[in-house]
Amino acid sequence: MQLSNDPNYSLQESNNAENFNNYLLHIGDDNESTLSDNMIQIPDNMVIPSEDDEKFLQTLIKKTYLNLSENISNFIYIIDRAILTTKNKYVDNINQKIINQIPGETIIYHSYDSVLNDTHNLYQSELLNSLTPSGLPPHELCLKIGTLIMCLRNLDLANGLCNGMRLICCSFQKNVIEAEIATGNHQGKRVFLPWILLTSSNDIRFPFILKRKQFLIRLAFALTINKSQGQTITYVGIYLPEHVFLHGQLYVTFSRSKSQ
Repeated sequence: MQLSNDPNYSLQESNNAENFNNYLLHIGDDNESTLSDNMIQIPDNMVIPSEDDEKFLQTLIKKTYLNLSENISNFIYIIDRAILTTKNKYVDNINQKIINQIPGETIIYHSYDSVLNDTHNLYQSELLNSLTPSGLPPHELCLKIGTLIMCLRNLDLANGLCNGMRLICCSFQKNVIEAEIATGNHQGKRVFLPWILLTSSNDIRFPFILKRKQFLIRLAFALTINKSQGQTITYVGIYLPEHVFLHGQLYVTFSRSKSQ
């Protein structure tokens, strides 16, 4: 951000911040005026106008991660940005678009999948690989040096490896990933992430329990709104292809950023 020579600049910024804070409080307290179907009108100066979803996404990525390829090695640049959205399928799509823009060799890790107590091999690997139950990492992890990732479970609380912790990829081995903790009290600490065997929780969508051996991480340039809770991010892009589905989610989304 460039500072203005206008002597009223500080006052203008203060007024904008106050207006934004009041707007957030009205949303959080469910006092913001609504349109039809209980919809809230987002101010025009916070919206990227576009009728084409693909063009909109590219614009959103460009505005949130300005000059990404030139700044991928800049630690502060990476952790100060995120795109927030509602579901993992949107998160995965955005993360893939972003990592495709990053220079460097792509390292791909595939999970080993099976079904608990499936003694007759009723479920083919292709089917299992296509699934990503809640709480499990994806079958295919595409990573590069410098990419931002997120830990999906509490692995080592004493050393900062907890659910939601963001890290930067440093090096890759066959069965271990070296990463640097990007936020929190352990920021800057180097850690090693191993392959881990997990099972999915009971999910009414699937008639079985999936066993997946994979690194407990996923890309974190884009996050779900729920995963962003508790984090403060300087540059936040928001992608809402559908309604937020819980009261308070819109408040959580907007309040991740420090200012409008």
